[in-house]
Amino acid sequence: MSQTIEQIAKALEATAEGDLSIAVTGASEPASATPDQLALAMSEKYAEGLRSGQARAALLWEGADWRSYGLEAAIFVTRPRLAMAGLSKAFDPGPVVAPGVHPSCVIDPSVEIGEGAAIGPFTVIGKGVTIGPNARIVGQVTIAEEARIGADALIYPGARIGARVVIGDRFICQPGAVIGSDGFSFVTPEPSGVEEIRTTLEQRTEITEQKWTRIHSLGTVEIGDDVEIGANACIDRGTVRATAIGSGSKLDNMVHIGHNVQVGEDCLLCGQVGIAGSTKIGDRVVLAGQCGVSDNIIVGDDVIAAGGTNIYTNVPKGRTIWGSPAVKMETQLEINKSLRRLPRLFGQIAELRETVTKLTQKGGTE
Repeated sequence: MSQTIEQIAKALEATAEGDLSIAVTGASEPASATPDQLALAMSEKYAEGLRSGQARAALLWEGADWRSYGLEAAIFVTRPRLAMAGLSKAFDPGPVVAPGVHPSCVIDPSVEIGEGAAIGPFTVIGKGVTIGPNARIVGQVTIAEEARIGADALIYPGARIGARVVIGDRFICQPGAVIGSDGFSFVTPEPSGVEEIRTTLEQRTEITEQKWTRIHSLGTVEIGDDVEIGANACIDRGTVRATAIGSGSKLDNMVHIGHNVQVGEDCLLCGQVGIAGSTKIGDRVVLAGQCGVSDNIIVGDDVIAAGGTNIYTNVPKGRTIWGSPAVKMETQLEINKSLRRLPRLFGQIAELRETVTKLTQKGGTE
């Protein structure tokens, strides 16, 4: 699949100069680019690679003197990462799925499959499921009864979608994700040690042997439009109401969403984020890798949490947080500075103690 420089520039809404009819079949780093590849040098620090590579055309920073690098054409961008989004989309054909339904699939007769949908081998689809138009299911996917998948979905191998799960349009699901598993919810006949500690924050007064009783998950999962779920991510169904993921939100690999959690729109939840049950996450929240969020709290709109942050209490909207327990990022920076000063401080205290001891001893002999 090839694209001309003119086509790429139009797709990126960028300006271009030189021979716009040059066709390229892909993109490459400048030094290793071949004549049929577009060199990516969107910053001056990558420019020298253009001289050692063989690219005829390049994606460059605004104002670059492209002719001085021996190029025949150039596209100019002001926001490199946004340009990469458009460029990568142009050259990514996605997985190949044969049209129609593969003969190895097991599909209940009641399933409704939209026009143009393609379902790959060894997929199992239960009773009453609806698959939207132009959806692509690569293969080895299971979709339980009465689930609904929107238009233009792309579901990779090994994904598991539970009963009554509702998913919007343009959904992307990476391999191994599980959507609609039962929530992790158990109870004891009498208040458990966990409940007691939560109340007292002290040692338990009495330890009794009790068995855990399972609370079944009667709810489901509802996912909006333009959501992406990463590989091996897990989203638990709600206990009674639905666990929800808002439109435009993106979940990285190995993210876990507990039962009843409500995630707002356009959130970014990075790798190994875990959100405990019944917590509400606002719109446009960013949780960096390995963030943990406690249960039954509220994280406001536009909150940004640095990697490894543990959130135990409500967070006001717009706040940037870091640490465990989470505090304002500026506070955590001061904490980190203070921790680095501790060895020097202890040394100074030791010197002062020695001086005081000597003065005391000297005073006692006079």
